[in-house]
Amino acid sequence: MTAFADRHIGTTAAAQWTMLSALGIERGDGSESPVDALMRRAVPQSIWRDAAAASTLPVAASEAEALAELRALASRNTVNRSMIGLGYYGTHTPSVIQRNILENPSWYTAYTPYQPEISQGRLEALINFQTMVAELTGLSTANASMLDESTAAAEGMLLARRASKVASDVFAVDADAFPQTKALLATRADAVGIALVEVDLAGGEALPADLFGVFVQYPGASGRVWDPTAVIDTAHVAGAQVVVAADLLALTLLASPGALGADVAVGTTQRFGVPMGFGGPHAGYMAVRAGLERQLPGRLVGVSQDADGRPAYRLSLQTREQHIRREKATSNICTAQVLLAVMASMYAVYHGPEGLRKIASETAANAALLRDWLVEAGADVTHDAFFDTLTVRVPGRAAEYAQQARDGFGILLRVVDADTIGISVDETTTTTELHQVAMVFGGKQERVFGFADGAPNALPTALLRADSYLTHPVFHAHRSETAMMRYMKALADRDYALDRGMIPLGSCTMKLNAATEMAAITWPEFAGIHPFAPAADVEGYLELIDQLEAWLADVTGYDAVSLQPNAGSQGELAGLLAIRGYHLANGDEQRTACLIPSSAHGTNAASAVLAGMKVVVVACDDLGNVDLADLRAKIAAHAAELSALMITYPSTHGVYEHDVLDITAAVHEAGGQVYIDGANLNALLGYARFGDLGGDVSHLNLHKTFAIPHGGGGPGVGPVAAKAHLAPFLPSHPLAQRAEHAGGYTFEGGVVSAAPYGSAGILPISWAYVRMMGAAGLRTATAAAVLSANYIAARLEPHYPVLYTGENGRVAHECILDLRPLRDATGVTVDDVAKRLIDYGFHAPTMSFPVAGTLMVEPTESEDIGEIDRFIDAMIAIKQEADAVASGRWPADDNPLVNAPHTAAALLIGEWEHAYTREDAAYPVRSLVAGKYWPPVRRIDQAYGDRNLVCACPPIEAFA
Repeated sequence: MTAFADRHIGTTAAAQWTMLSALGIERGDGSESPVDALMRRAVPQSIWRDAAAASTLPVAASEAEALAELRALASRNTVNRSMIGLGYYGTHTPSVIQRNILENPSWYTAYTPYQPEISQGRLEALINFQTMVAELTGLSTANASMLDESTAAAEGMLLARRASKVASDVFAVDADAFPQTKALLATRADAVGIALVEVDLAGGEALPADLFGVFVQYPGASGRVWDPTAVIDTAHVAGAQVVVAADLLALTLLASPGALGADVAVGTTQRFGVPMGFGGPHAGYMAVRAGLERQLPGRLVGVSQDADGRPAYRLSLQTREQHIRREKATSNICTAQVLLAVMASMYAVYHGPEGLRKIASETAANAALLRDWLVEAGADVTHDAFFDTLTVRVPGRAAEYAQQARDGFGILLRVVDADTIGISVDETTTTTELHQVAMVFGGKQERVFGFADGAPNALPTALLRADSYLTHPVFHAHRSETAMMRYMKALADRDYALDRGMIPLGSCTMKLNAATEMAAITWPEFAGIHPFAPAADVEGYLELIDQLEAWLADVTGYDAVSLQPNAGSQGELAGLLAIRGYHLANGDEQRTACLIPSSAHGTNAASAVLAGMKVVVVACDDLGNVDLADLRAKIAAHAAELSALMITYPSTHGVYEHDVLDITAAVHEAGGQVYIDGANLNALLGYARFGDLGGDVSHLNLHKTFAIPHGGGGPGVGPVAAKAHLAPFLPSHPLAQRAEHAGGYTFEGGVVSAAPYGSAGILPISWAYVRMMGAAGLRTATAAAVLSANYIAARLEPHYPVLYTGENGRVAHECILDLRPLRDATGVTVDDVAKRLIDYGFHAPTMSFPVAGTLMVEPTESEDIGEIDRFIDAMIAIKQEADAVASGRWPADDNPLVNAPHTAAALLIGEWEHAYTREDAAYPVRSLVAGKYWPPVRRIDQAYGDRNLVCACPPIEAFA
């Protein structure tokens, strides 16, 4: 049987020898592998880790063995019927969406749509999402998704602080907010000097006299539905901004936050067809009133036009604002939950406004029916007005009732406290289950019941929604499964993903997401579990989490790992908060200075600011390394206040820095901690470990090194790993099933994600990857990735200078090609090359990061030599085309490069009046004739889109 690693790694041994020969490395005496021969020339000997080094990873399993082990873990989870609520609900994922989106590599292997011409399908799906959110919340603009509801609430709090003209640091929080949201708000507020004041808003408690913002839960965690208009008006009179966390399904029946006067709405779209997955991933949302759209964090999809003046979608405004503003950034979020946002938007497209309203009406009617049966049984139901959630007073007997429901009927109720039970109804709730719950409270043992349309609910008449929503034709046109299937297929065909070809993006590691790794995420035993289910129901999940934590600790050289952060940016923040907590515990309140190299990823500086630190920039030398002299000078200047150094290893410039041990030692000698960004771990795994480099804490990108797919810009998982002295300060959670983690560590740090284990529903992917690769496979994958990058660098060096290399002239897993000499000689820009690559059938590498005018290329270990050579040949051909422009063969303003990409319509409709041929445009190499990818739009005018911000579905007439 072929080992999984041999399936995952694209280059064979024979191909690797061919590539090594191009690097001038010939076969040795056979004492080391071909890839080790390269790695010894690339990785500094001072950090080298031998293959024989001890590892706790089990021997690699076959695909069948890994699936069998996952089945065994899944069997230890009990899929009871959750009525826990708190933002997580049962939902029916339409099979047409599960099969054609969630399980479709055309959607889950796509990258963030930074090249909009080849991302029109998912950009349309995201603009559907934005339209859905904006119209349901009654606000003017929504972004393309947030990480979850609680982090969206934290971003809303920070936005309110920016938007308010009041100098106060006080933020009032609804006493009836979700407990996980309160906990996360407390974590985020403490780091940046915000004072939280909990207020019983529905009970009439007065707001603080001096405040910059208010947070309202609508409906409340208790289920209560009330009119917050007076509170909102009072807040506005005081100059405060109001953030409302709203249930989107409830908003199909209830007055919208916008109608109530809210400035910002946040929440989750989980119940729009996305499984609970033990906490995620789910698409959070944020929408704002007019005037705040340029304050929105995260990604925003807008409408622009292409070179022919036709409407086209693209990312707008603050996209990756961290790279531009760095320590002045207002958010560290550089990702979204695109795959889940697409699912939620398709749920709305499939059901339409009538279907959503029907689901909501049935849910509300079931909740009212349950209330009637409970009251009939003598139960004390707390609120008269509610949507889907009831709170029941049972003095001293809450745990007893919850246990009876679980043991007797397999139903999970929420124990609010010793005297109170919470019960949430959703679209999957049956009347039989309502009857069973009523019986727990002493209701009738036998009933005769049926189904009735238009059953009453318990919503206040004055708060019923009167305005229309989801009026765009897209929400009315795809009711049959045939139509829906074809719509999603049409969108997928407009996109470029890994199922079409290589995505050679530096910094982003677009590696294979193997089908076996993906298989388990839709199993009900993983997908159908509530994040706050009792520990007895999730033994398999907790075992999988323990194993993955231990494996990640082993391969990184750390002692403890938290899987809670649900994005790399949140892992960064969690690591810095751990450092902050450590210094505070030692009485070193003054240690707030964070040293960050000038080349660092922009989220580093943004995360430092959000952790309450002051950024001090450290220079880099001409080779792209940290300037050791400048580092020592900055350490000396800030010795008393030094908190941390943040570095990326290998560096952001794609090289292994030889001075890394000296760098970390210098920081430690001054009393600081070392944060090593794990973005480039794919170039290190198996050959060196962060913990051995002097790292105290790191975040890891499971959506890069550990095979979780990018999904068009999310989901992501960003675990944080730390040495033992920082372990107590890693993220905790008030609703976690247990406090202990792998290695016996207990975490007591603040909450960084809504769920205890973040996006746990996709952890089986990384578990399967590590389990099937084993230590040897992970090491081989690293070497294969580094070999491919060096092969590309060597073959393209005669045509495009490689900007940075290590001491032996080698790069790590990525190389930076300098296109500035090409621009100066020919006028052809990095944008022209990127767009021309589309005509050759490629997604462009990373543009102008970390250096303007460059392309950062990362081939990953998944690509075979044929695809790598195809990319190299395309880049060489593009250089020859640029030379043709320089020589005068083609005019500077009319050539295949400046007009790229070329659509079929541009080639076939009308007269051809260009200085080059149609064949030059469409088929620059003959191999494209057999399988051409045709971009749906021509080059998009980015500036036009920013000047004319449109962030909702344009009318059909716009495409006529």
